[in-house]
Amino acid sequence: MTTQKRIVLSSDHAAIDLRQTIAAHIAAQGWEVVDIGPTSPESTHYPKHGEAAAQRVASGDCTLGIILCGTGQGIMMAANKVKGIRCGVCSDSFSAKMIRQHNNANILSIGARVVGEGLALEIVDAFLSADFEGGRHQTRVEMIDAIQG
Repeated sequence: MTTQKRIVLSSDHAAIDLRQTIAAHIAAQGWEVVDIGPTSPESTHYPKHGEAAAQRVASGDCTLGIILCGTGQGIMMAANKVKGIRCGVCSDSFSAKMIRQHNNANILSIGARVVGEGLALEIVDAFLSADFEGGRHQTRVEMIDAIQG
């Protein structure tokens, strides 16, 4: 399997069940899933899980990532601190498609306490089926990346 179909998933304790559902869903579509946990429902800190997933994408070990916490916001903020990461939190499929097409997002963040399972899978499918359009958007992505230095 190529690295093009290798994706990392991570979450905090609030999103374990949804993360595992998403992992099974995308594995059935042919993705190689690297699920880095956690597996225990005990409280854990979302920043370390966001950073760990982002490091896998930034290093090239995985092409894309999906991260989850209660709102999707905190884990997204942590992931975006890693150089080369463009992560957006989405609670609708249109936004998930657009962060890939226009922003070349390489990580999707979802709030497990915000969206239900069915909508989460639609969001994931929209994110994974979209491709970066380049063109005028490339300049803007380069501007975003330049902010990190």
